[in-house]
Amino acid sequence: MSTGTVPKPIASTSSFIDDRIGAGNFLKRNLRKVFPDHWSFLLGEIALYSFIVLLLTGTFLTFFFKPSMGHVVYEGSYEPLKGVMMSEAYASTLHISFDVRGGLLMRQMHHWAALLFVAGMMVHALRVFFTGAYRKPRELNWLIGVGLLTLALAEGLTGYSLPDDLLSGAGLRITEGVAISLPLVGTWITFFLFGGEYPGEDVVSRFYSLHILLIPGILLALITAHMILMWVQKHTQMPGKGRTNSNVVGAPFYPAFMAKAGAYFMFTFGAIALLGTFAQINPIWLFGPYSPADISAGSQPDFYMGFLEGSLRLMPAWEINVLGFTLPMSVLIPALVPMGIVMTGLALYPFIEQWVTGDRSEHHIAERPRNNPHRTSIGISAVTFYGVLWLLGANDEIAAFFHVSLNWTTYVGRVLVFAGPALAYFITYRMCLGLQRSDAAVIGHGVESGVIKRLPSGEYIEVHVPPNEAIEAHMRGKTAIPVIAGTDVDGGGIPPKGMRGPLGKLRAKLSKAYGGEKIPLDGEHPHEEHAAVGSGEDDKSLTRH
Repeated sequence: MSTGTVPKPIASTSSFIDDRIGAGNFLKRNLRKVFPDHWSFLLGEIALYSFIVLLLTGTFLTFFFKPSMGHVVYEGSYEPLKGVMMSEAYASTLHISFDVRGGLLMRQMHHWAALLFVAGMMVHALRVFFTGAYRKPRELNWLIGVGLLTLALAEGLTGYSLPDDLLSGAGLRITEGVAISLPLVGTWITFFLFGGEYPGEDVVSRFYSLHILLIPGILLALITAHMILMWVQKHTQMPGKGRTNSNVVGAPFYPAFMAKAGAYFMFTFGAIALLGTFAQINPIWLFGPYSPADISAGSQPDFYMGFLEGSLRLMPAWEINVLGFTLPMSVLIPALVPMGIVMTGLALYPFIEQWVTGDRSEHHIAERPRNNPHRTSIGISAVTFYGVLWLLGANDEIAAFFHVSLNWTTYVGRVLVFAGPALAYFITYRMCLGLQRSDAAVIGHGVESGVIKRLPSGEYIEVHVPPNEAIEAHMRGKTAIPVIAGTDVDGGGIPPKGMRGPLGKLRAKLSKAYGGEKIPLDGEHPHEEHAAVGSGEDDKSLTRH
């Protein structure tokens, strides 16, 4: 949209700043930057605003938390634990929960904001992936996003372990088991984290430093870089009327987007505050202090670590003995492979797709997921893989609730972790093609009007009318997926030089299967076409006219 005349607040502020530091033009230009208007673009802001709430509530909690594993006898106001020996970390968390005014609210808001932060990034990453918004020139920003998601998982793990309650201690024990199973470096990493034999005396203080200093600092730097790149490269926009790769249709940053963003931040903050007030989470006083000799039934990690829990439960007890060393594959594979598949796949996918399609052009128009069926199917397969592992992380609860064998939930999970993604791929691909055919029918034949007419012959028809102009423009934003040159050369032709070797032939086959126009839009048929719904004089079958 045209930004028109610069509003007076911007002009006066720009003049004030320009007279002093010479940045008036920069401020005037950027305050009128245009942002596209689509609900899915707000998903990433959920993560951003949750991170702000995390910083605010986390700062409050640091005033009262004691990151020490020194032993004390609890003498606080929670009667069931009075006189119990525990760490200072656990005692200070109880103090925050019961004796600091607003402490329990801040703890619960902090925990809910952490969950929403990770969930917001996951949903935002899915939106970017399924719409192809990671394509050139945004590959670097995509990699930053993958790094942010990985760091968020590490930040959640370190924060979850700080209270030193029985539940977090059980998760920390799994972390120690994974670390020590790593070949060559496992013992060094374990000693570095725990300061000696498990559980050691330093793990809480070291996790505390990671949780409040190192990881948040890196997150803040990466988020800043992410926002700057987005600002410089301009935002992607959904296809529609008047939208091209060289413009942005929407509202200016000031005042429209600024007002929307401010209201959305308050909405996010309010939702987290309501959850912190009315939805209990992580009631550590019910779990008790951690002891390596104790364990609880039905314990579950936060949702974002659930898929690793599921992979550990599904993995058979495999070990490999080589040269006197034991490789516990039952721990290494579930701990490293699922995370490696998901994170490495996300990081490499933009470059793999570029290699397969040979597409080096810039893209500022987002794709509808249905218009790239293979990418959408791959994404849904990954979601299914994650979902199966996440669900089976609670196989003991499933077995107890539905009164089924725990062993059978494990056996079924081992099949579903492979069969589920394959089935999801096939179903999603067929659905995408079906939706493309539906779009082609709307473009070619119009939409049903609900008006029934009777022809002179006695036949009844339903009148079709042209689709809404905005809807039609949205559908016509579809473009064919690029295919590299040389894939259509038959056996008698000579393929290009780069396509003659085994790798080149594989690339050609992948490109031909992945790219191209699957279901072309048919815009040549007149919109007045209609379908017969019956005849009063003869028994005609349904026909197209």
